[in-house]
Amino acid sequence: MNFSAEKAGRKWPCGSFSPVAAAMVTAAALLWLCVPSIPAAAATKGGAWPPAPWSALFGTSRPKKPRRAVQAVPIPKPRPAEAPKAAESKPAESKPVESKAAQSGKAEPGRAGSNKADSRPEPDKAETDKPEAEKPAAATAEKAAEPASPVPPPPSACRLALTEAIAIAPSIPDIKGAGGCGGEDLVRLEVVVLPDKRRVTVKPAAVLRCAMASAIADWIRTDMAQLAESLGSTISDLDNFDSYQCRGRNRVFGARLSEHGRANALDIRAIKLANGSRISFTDRMVPRETRESVLHSMCARFPTVLGPGSDWYHEDHIHIDLMERRNNYKICQWNVWDPMPQIAPLLPAERPEEAPPREVAAKVEQGKPELGKPEQVKPDAAKSAVPEPAAAPPATKKRRQDRRF
Repeated sequence: MNFSAEKAGRKWPCGSFSPVAAAMVTAAALLWLCVPSIPAAAATKGGAWPPAPWSALFGTSRPKKPRRAVQAVPIPKPRPAEAPKAAESKPAESKPVESKAAQSGKAEPGRAGSNKADSRPEPDKAETDKPEAEKPAAATAEKAAEPASPVPPPPSACRLALTEAIAIAPSIPDIKGAGGCGGEDLVRLEVVVLPDKRRVTVKPAAVLRCAMASAIADWIRTDMAQLAESLGSTISDLDNFDSYQCRGRNRVFGARLSEHGRANALDIRAIKLANGSRISFTDRMVPRETRESVLHSMCARFPTVLGPGSDWYHEDHIHIDLMERRNNYKICQWNVWDPMPQIAPLLPAERPEEAPPREVAAKVEQGKPELGKPEQVKPDAAKSAVPEPAAAPPATKKRRQDRRF
């Protein structure tokens, strides 16, 4: 068989064997022969083998790191015989029950030493050695860890100004109701103190904001006190019809929130004087000048004043509030009606039977007719006295004339 190089590609059973493939096979064989020649001492200090030359080519994983040997715990040496013996701790002995003889002062002979033993346990050294300065520090740390109670806000300027010399109005907690009802800095106005130390009771007490309560107190101390003095008395009570109430305007369901819902309004019906008289602001029997003076004082102090004539909701009381509007716009709607007129009876009363007879006037002269009787005229003279009607002029047709202006 001819194995010449020219016919190698045709006669070789596995096809042509190129020089590049032969070089790769030779290099692989050399690497395989060199691997066993690497000694085990060539391992690194950490115990890891060096990477194999074909690791990058075939992606082989590193061998696992061997575990270190666990060192054995050393066993203590036996105690030498010449060492002193350790003091054994004795359990605390319970105090024996004294017998009748011991109680009487005669101790039994075998129990004399046992009565002197102290049965209380010894305190812990760690607790006794602890300095006393650390104990208060630990107590304060525990108190600091507890949740601190909310600190109330400082009083407002209005609250500081509304002293007991002006009004008795204790502060109450803030109200946060549904739909924006309530408010902050609220007081319960109970009494207004006049400059002469007399008191005006608010019946019932009104829940208001501090600013509204201060305005009411100033109005009573200044204007209403002067009005009562002009009437010869002093004011004693204020009739409170309504103050804080979470509701819509005019008590209409779904209406806009009223100033009463914000504790910023007060409804007043009347004031009571010390002499017992009562001045109702909507009563027509009260003098008109008195009601007009109250109207002018209210409209000068409060942005909103509603009374009779504004709507039928305020026919029996006066509404005042401190609602703020644009450009300080004010509403003063209160018609001071005139007193009711005295209606005379339609028919005169019947003449009683015991009344004296009415006097009739006597005749002045015989020829003159009596008073109250018409003069009698003869029928012929009456006919002659009546003039005959004049003849009517002939009817003529008027011509229409057109006139231009």
